[in-house]
Amino acid sequence: MRTIAWLALVTSLAGACPAQRKSPMAPIEDVPGLPRVLLIGDSISIGYTLSAREALKGVANVHRIPTNGGPTSKGLSNIEDWLGSSKWDVIHFNWGLHDLCYRHPDSKTQGNRDKVNGSVTHSVEEYSRNLEKLVVRMKKTGSRLIFATTTPVPQGEAGRKVGDDILYNKAALTVMRKHKVSINDLHGLMANRMSQFGIRPGNVHFTPEGSMLLAEKVAKALKKALPAERN
Repeated sequence: MRTIAWLALVTSLAGACPAQRKSPMAPIEDVPGLPRVLLIGDSISIGYTLSAREALKGVANVHRIPTNGGPTSKGLSNIEDWLGSSKWDVIHFNWGLHDLCYRHPDSKTQGNRDKVNGSVTHSVEEYSRNLEKLVVRMKKTGSRLIFATTTPVPQGEAGRKVGDDILYNKAALTVMRKHKVSINDLHGLMANRMSQFGIRPGNVHFTPEGSMLLAEKVAKALKKALPAERN
């Protein structure tokens, strides 16, 4: 029955006309008395924000940063603004796909992606150091932290190398274990399903059905992490 309900939600969201669709970036008003959740991430998280929010309607106020989270360097530059001064009960976050991306200024591919002639945005070592700083800062909020593993890089991606997702996730997990941060394994969820749920060959993004699967897993992880009286 739960699967049927999720598929119904997919259909309703996909069938909405552009004027009816809400923006994942739009700020929301809190429902008084509900715990507050912050989603931090790139376009993958943008894809699952609305569905995760809907799944937790009446359970939590699910906010997200008002932009694509980009690489860890963008996170370091913006984390203070993103966290703001309000209390967060849970922060669900990811950086990775933008860190491991190769870009070249002369590339005509969207985002100047070029894994042959370009330079990587952040090496694994840089990524690890940046994540360390970000986790330390987020822990100061007193929030429960959940790291979402970086989703797979498919064959044929113009600016990303197959297998780098695994290397960067390995580095991230070392940081998370050190700081006792919970893990939501979105990579594992999609590792063998990119041909089914990838939006097109060589693209890291997901179909609405794929984003819905991610949203369901995110919502479950968030619900589990919420204060006990709300579970």
